[in-house]
Amino acid sequence: MIAINQLAINHLTEPLGYQLDNHLHVTFDVSSSEPPQDAQKKITVTADTVVYESAWEKYSNNFFDFEINLIPRTRYAVTVSIKNAATERSKTSFFETGKMDEPFTASWIGNPDHHLQNTLLKKEFRLHKKIAQARLYMTGLGVYETYLNSKKISAEVLAPGITAYDQLTQVQTYDVTNFLHPATNQELLISLGDGWYKGNFGFEGGQENIYGNRQMALAELHLHYTDGSEEIIVSDNSWLTTAGKITHSAIYYGEDYDDSSEPANWQPAIKLDYSKSILQDRLSLPLEVKEYLPVKKIIYTPAGETVLDFGQNHAGWPELFNQEPTGTTIKLQVGEILQNGNFYRDNLRAARAAFHYTSGGKSKWVRPHFTYFGYRYVKVTGNTKPLNKRDFRAAVIYSDMAVTGSIKTDNEKVNRLLQNIVWGQKSNFFDIPTDCPQRDERLGWSGDAAVFVGTAVLNMDCYAFFKKYAQDMKIEQETHQGMLPMYAPAFGNDSGGAAIWGDAATVIPWTVYQAYNDPAILRQNYSNMKAWVNWISQASSTRDLWTGCFQFGDWLSLDGENPAIPTGKTDEDFIASVYYYYSSLIVARAAKVLGFQNEAQHYSDQAQRVKEAIANEYITTTGRLAIDTQTAYALALHFNLVSKEHKNRVVKDLVNRLRKDNNHLKTGFVGTPIICQVLSENGEHKLAMQIFLNKDFPSWLYAVDLGATTIWERWNSVLPDGSMNPEGMNSLNHYSIGAVMQWVYQQVLGLAAQKNGYQQVTFAPQFDYRLKHVQGHYKSSYGNLEVDYRLETDKNHTIKIELNIPFGQEVTVKLPRVANTVVVNGAAKSLPLKLVSGRYTITYRPHTSYLEYYNLAMSVNQIMADQELVTKLQAISGVFTFLKRPENLKTFGSNSLLELNETLPFINISAEEFAEIKSIMAKTPLASERKFLHERRTF
Repeated sequence: MIAINQLAINHLTEPLGYQLDNHLHVTFDVSSSEPPQDAQKKITVTADTVVYESAWEKYSNNFFDFEINLIPRTRYAVTVSIKNAATERSKTSFFETGKMDEPFTASWIGNPDHHLQNTLLKKEFRLHKKIAQARLYMTGLGVYETYLNSKKISAEVLAPGITAYDQLTQVQTYDVTNFLHPATNQELLISLGDGWYKGNFGFEGGQENIYGNRQMALAELHLHYTDGSEEIIVSDNSWLTTAGKITHSAIYYGEDYDDSSEPANWQPAIKLDYSKSILQDRLSLPLEVKEYLPVKKIIYTPAGETVLDFGQNHAGWPELFNQEPTGTTIKLQVGEILQNGNFYRDNLRAARAAFHYTSGGKSKWVRPHFTYFGYRYVKVTGNTKPLNKRDFRAAVIYSDMAVTGSIKTDNEKVNRLLQNIVWGQKSNFFDIPTDCPQRDERLGWSGDAAVFVGTAVLNMDCYAFFKKYAQDMKIEQETHQGMLPMYAPAFGNDSGGAAIWGDAATVIPWTVYQAYNDPAILRQNYSNMKAWVNWISQASSTRDLWTGCFQFGDWLSLDGENPAIPTGKTDEDFIASVYYYYSSLIVARAAKVLGFQNEAQHYSDQAQRVKEAIANEYITTTGRLAIDTQTAYALALHFNLVSKEHKNRVVKDLVNRLRKDNNHLKTGFVGTPIICQVLSENGEHKLAMQIFLNKDFPSWLYAVDLGATTIWERWNSVLPDGSMNPEGMNSLNHYSIGAVMQWVYQQVLGLAAQKNGYQQVTFAPQFDYRLKHVQGHYKSSYGNLEVDYRLETDKNHTIKIELNIPFGQEVTVKLPRVANTVVVNGAAKSLPLKLVSGRYTITYRPHTSYLEYYNLAMSVNQIMADQELVTKLQAISGVFTFLKRPENLKTFGSNSLLELNETLPFINISAEEFAEIKSIMAKTPLASERKFLHERRTF
C-alpha cells in the first residue's frame, strides 16, 4: 500500500497570489509499507491544458524542482503521482498566480484629509449575472482590513505586512467568491490605519511619516461570470471615503476605538499620484490569530488595580465581550510582569500599549485592528460592571507557520524552558523576526535572527518566512551599497555594518537552504550575499582581517571589564574576523550550489586567507588562543580555526576557563548559541549538560525559576528578589539566548546532522542520567521523525530507544559506549545502523556507566560532603573521623586523599585500607548522580 499525504508548493499549502519567480519546488510526503527503492514518481502541472509534465522517474527524493513559465491570475493544478509494483496513487493540490508583472489599471485612492487616523474607502455595485469566481487583488498603506458585504474577507490581520514601503509594497490576492450575493447590492469596504508606514515607529523614540504621510489603497476586483464574461471593479474616484471609528492608532500607541457613532459624511475619494512600480506579489506569510488564551485569574493588586492574568507572555491583542452602555470607555493597558504585586509597564518605555474602547451599547466581542502588543497582564479600568473571566480572551498573533518540532523531557523545568523558547519565537516572528513585541522597538534586528535561525527552522516551518525577510535585507543592502543596517526594514536608519548583525545577509539564507534543500533563497539573495563580504573587504582597515569598524562584540555578555559596556571582553575584531571568514566560506558554498565555479573558487580562497590571518594574529604556534574568554574558545572550536593537533589544547583551555567561572556562562549573543554545542562535540557533553541545567544566575533555568514564560533579553532581566533589573533595556520576550534549543535537538534528542532537507539524518544522541527520558520529533517534508528514549534504572542501566522514520528518509544511528552490538526489533545488529522507514526499538547496555564515580584524586571536600559515603569509609579508617572535624576539613579540604597520604606522615593509611577505600569509592556514584539515578520522573 502506498499513499501521498501532503503536497507543498514552494513551501506553501495551496498558495494564492504569492511571488513564485517562475520556479516551482514541490515536496510531498508518502506513507508506504514497501521500500522507497521500489517506487517511481511523476508530476503534472495543468491550467486549461498541461503546461508541465515529467516522465516517470525513480523515487530518489521527495521533491520536484523546475522552471516554468507562469501567467498572471491563473490557477494551476499540481498532481503528484507515485507507484510501486502493486499500487499507483496520486494527489492534487493547486496554486494560483497573482498579478505578477501585469500592470494595475486601478488607481491609488485616499481621503482628501491626510490626517485621518482611520480612512474608510467603499465601493457599492450590483451583480446582474451569476458569479463563477471572484478575486480581489489589492494592497494598502499603511495597514488595512477589507470587508465585502460587511464580512471580513480574510483571517489575515495587519496586511500588507512590514516592508521598506518605498521600495516594495506587497499585493495580496483574495478569493472572495463566497462573499458575493447575486442580485443584491454589494459593498466593498477598505479600512486603513497608519501602521508601520505612517505611524510613529523606529528606534529611540521613533518618528512619524517615515515612508509617507497619507493612508491609501489600491484594489482590483475581478469578477468572472458563469457565461464566460468578466468585469473588473477598480479603485478610482467613484469610490466614497470618510473617517472610521478608530480615532487614534499606532503600533506602539495601541488603539482608541469609538463604537458610539456610525461613519458619516461620505465624499468622493481622490486619486493619488503614487508609484505602482513598487508593487509585487506577496512573499509575506499572513499574520493571523493562531490561538486564544483564556484569563487564568483576575488579580486585585495592593494598589487597588484590577488586572487580568493570561498566564503566558505572548504577542497579539486582548479581546473583550462588551456589555457596557453606550458612551462607556473601557481601557485595557498591557504589561509583562507585576512588581510588588502591582501592575508594571516601565520596561515598555515610551510605548503607551493600550486599547481604549468606547461602547456603542451592543453586546459583542470587540478587538483592536491596527496595532498589537506584547504582554501577559492587562489592567482594566473604566468598566461599570463586575468583570468576568469568560468575557476576555487573548488573541495570539504570529506569522502563519506550522510547528514542526518539539521536545519533552522528564524534567519539568527544562520543558518549561523549551516552551519559553517556542513562545519567544511565536511572539517575535511577526512578519519579520522582531527583537521584542512589547516596547517602543519591535524591529527586525538582524543579529538576533542570525543567531537563532538554526533553532527557528527546527521549531517551525520557516522557509517562506525567512525568504521574505531575506528580501527585506536585500533591499536595504541595495540601498546601502552592500552594507546591511542593524535591522531590516531599516525605517530610515543608515547605521550598521557590524559582525553577526550584518552577517545575517549570508548566515540566514545559507542556514535556511541547508535545512530545506531548496536553493531558491540562494538564487534570490546570492548577489547581496556577495555584496556583504565585498563590503567588509572594502570597509576593513586591515587586509584579510576585519578591523576598524563599529562592532556589537559579544553583546550582553557578562565578562566585560566595564559592566556598563555590553560588548563583553572578547576582542571585537576577533569576532568580526571570524565572521568575515564564515561569510566568505558561505558565499563560496552558495556559489558552488548555484553553479558559479569561478566565484566559488574566489571566495573559497578569500576565506582561507582570512582564516590564516586570524591564526597568525590570535593563535600561537602551540595552539594557545590569545583571548581567554568562553566565547573566543567557542568560536575557535565551532569554526575549526585551530588545527586538529591543537584542538584538544583549546578544548582544555575552554574547560579551564569555565572552571574559573564556576562552570557558569559569561557569554552573550555570540557565544551563547554555540558553547554547549562545542562542548558536546568535543567530549565534554557532561559539562555542557551541567551548564544547561544550572539554576542560579546566570543560567537558562534561572529565569524559569522566577516564573518566566518566554526568553528574556538579559540573563538577569529580573533580579533574584523578583524586581526588574535597574540597568534598563529589559524585554521579557526576546528569543536570542533561546538558540540553545538547537543544541537540545541535535545533541540531547539526537538529530545530530542531516543532508538534503532531512533525506539523510544522523541520529547520535548523547545521554546523561540527569535527563532519563527524552521524547521529541521533527517534521520535515518527508514526514515526522519521532524519537523516544529512556535510560532505564534497572541494574544494567539499559538504554531503550524508539524511532519512527517516515518513508524516503534514511537514518544512520550512532550510539555512544556500545561494546559490540545493539538489539534492533529483537535482533542483534552492529553499529553504525542504516535504517529506512518504519518503527524501531533499539536497546543496549552501555559498556561504561553514564554515572561518575568517586576516586582518590577528588578533593576531600567533595568526598566528605557525601555522608552516605563517609559512613562507609569511617568503618575502614579513622582518618575520615579526623577529616570530618571542621578545623581539619578547612585545612585539608582542597587536597585529595592521594596528596594527603603522600605528604602528611600522620595520615597513616595502610595499603590494604587504601585498596578498600579505592574499591568502595569506585563503586559509589557521586551523590548528585545518585539523586538523578533514583528519581522516577515521568512526563
